[in-house]
Amino acid sequence: MSYAKLEYIWLDGYKPTQSLRSKTRIERDFSGKLEDCPTWCFDGSSTEQAPGGSSDCLLKPVFICADPTRKFGYLVMCEVLSPDGTPHETNGRATIEDNDNDFWFGFEQEYFIWDLKKDKPIGWSDFTVSGEPGPQGPYYCSVGGGKAVGRYMVEEHLDLCLEAGLNVEGINAEVAIGQWEFQVFAKGAKAAGDQTWIARYLMERVAEKYGYAINWHCKPLGDTDWNGSGMHANFSNEVLRTCGSKETYETICNAFAPFVKEHIDVYGADNHMRLTGKHETQSIDKFSFGVSDRGASIRIPIATVDKGWKGWLEDRRPNSAADPYKVAARIVKTVKTANV
Repeated sequence: MSYAKLEYIWLDGYKPTQSLRSKTRIERDFSGKLEDCPTWCFDGSSTEQAPGGSSDCLLKPVFICADPTRKFGYLVMCEVLSPDGTPHETNGRATIEDNDNDFWFGFEQEYFIWDLKKDKPIGWSDFTVSGEPGPQGPYYCSVGGGKAVGRYMVEEHLDLCLEAGLNVEGINAEVAIGQWEFQVFAKGAKAAGDQTWIARYLMERVAEKYGYAINWHCKPLGDTDWNGSGMHANFSNEVLRTCGSKETYETICNAFAPFVKEHIDVYGADNHMRLTGKHETQSIDKFSFGVSDRGASIRIPIATVDKGWKGWLEDRRPNSAADPYKVAARIVKTVKTANV
């Protein structure tokens, strides 16, 4: 092709939750390969990543895929570097210690499609006189009007992800009207983070098209009797996939107990609103694990047990707004302390 549209995507420096940013670069005679994506720069003073007097930050391309929303387009996930080429303090991807891709991750990304005019989830006040839907129960994995609201956007997002070549494993309606989930799997902690962020980006683009927003907050409905939104982190390494030992699994799970604060610190802002011990969560200041226990900090899937203790674990504490890079980095670090 004579030209290509490269959408450079990165994470800004906003606290406590970083946002996605992007801008377009036109490249002539582009090969479509990551190594041919040049390092670029941006104004870090506009993204809370640099002072105005020295505002340049660098964008280092780390992942590329087709952009299904544009002709001749590519999506390019980038790490943010300081002007001297070192990782910027906001660069969570650079903290991942998984150079051999021994760790595999599957992130279950929950979110709300948000009606900006009503400041509520879509469909929230459309079906009842009272202005609120009936209690949760009929909406999870639902079918039909008044229950599975927003499916057209979710299906469009799924198609875009698959066209982009992302390893999205599935979708489902969640426990509240307007709440949905998609799942992303990748071999390698960095790859899992790359693909999850690109999938989030595409979801934002779909919502933008229809005049809605995506609410990633873990408890956007406040102190109500509705489940919050999580990003459950399913993970394994060679040991978990092959050990065949209940004792090894318990040793790895117990390795998480001394690091509750370290995990919660990177598992998303306002998680105290979600991790209350209710609505399929453990309390934020406690740690537990158990087979098939969705109220535990870490669930040991029944499929792992049925396969003779060969499989994976699920950390249920990360919330929907957490950075998958930082979540993966902390999990990798903790598992390595188990010395199994």
